[in-house]
Amino acid sequence: MKTLIATALIMASTVSYAHENSFSSESCNVDLTGGVSITAEKITFSKNKSPLYTISNNDVLLIDGEEVALNASQRSLLHEYSTNIRAVVPEVKVIALDAIDLAIDGVNLAFNELLGEGNNVSSDLTTQLTSIRAEVNAEFDGSKDFYIDEDGFAGEDFFGEDFEQRIESAVETTIQNSLGSLMIAVGQQMLYSGGDMDAFGSKMEQFGQQIEHEMEARGAGLEKRGEALCQSMIVIDNLEEQLKASIDELADYNVITASKKTSHGEI
Repeated sequence: MKTLIATALIMASTVSYAHENSFSSESCNVDLTGGVSITAEKITFSKNKSPLYTISNNDVLLIDGEEVALNASQRSLLHEYSTNIRAVVPEVKVIALDAIDLAIDGVNLAFNELLGEGNNVSSDLTTQLTSIRAEVNAEFDGSKDFYIDEDGFAGEDFFGEDFEQRIESAVETTIQNSLGSLMIAVGQQMLYSGGDMDAFGSKMEQFGQQIEHEMEARGAGLEKRGEALCQSMIVIDNLEEQLKASIDELADYNVITASKKTSHGEI
């Protein structure tokens, strides 16, 4: 983490699913090769917007609108697959919201230290990030239908380039509008250092390290939840493979692929 602001905001913009609807980090990769639509009654899997199959009420398999006959073991497996998929949505929501909260905390830690409590820069950025947080919260509203495919959430790259650009734009615009206040604050810090640039640089570096340490400590819990989400996706991928092996009608469908790198390779 090179800068204080980047530390917090990058976490908010890259947590969860990124470009091409892949959730990826140094240890986890999750890819979709099709679409997944979740409503209160159904989960529908699709490819290029064309339905492949539907799970109704968690344990009824429909292909082309016709129910596929299943034995008790297959129905149980289908139910487990469906309920695990539904459980992931609130997991993603919590991680995304917590990441933005972390970004808001970082903004306040940084500018409150530099400009003092109640400064306009911190207030403006917090307002804009809070607005983005509200949009994320609405996107994952449990009462709404949920759709994600190769292109992202609801057919848009919700957590991709546009999402990052919005955060970057919020930061850039706010800083530009407050450049005068920032320059005055920097000038005051230099005066406190007696005009010694080395002393001023050391003070700023120490300040950055303190904030970085604080943000890393707060981000540790977020990272653990991200790892748990990765494991949830691996479980779903494994259940999908079991369904393909057990139900002939699903043998050729592979919508979800998940893997996690360890010191011994991928699992």
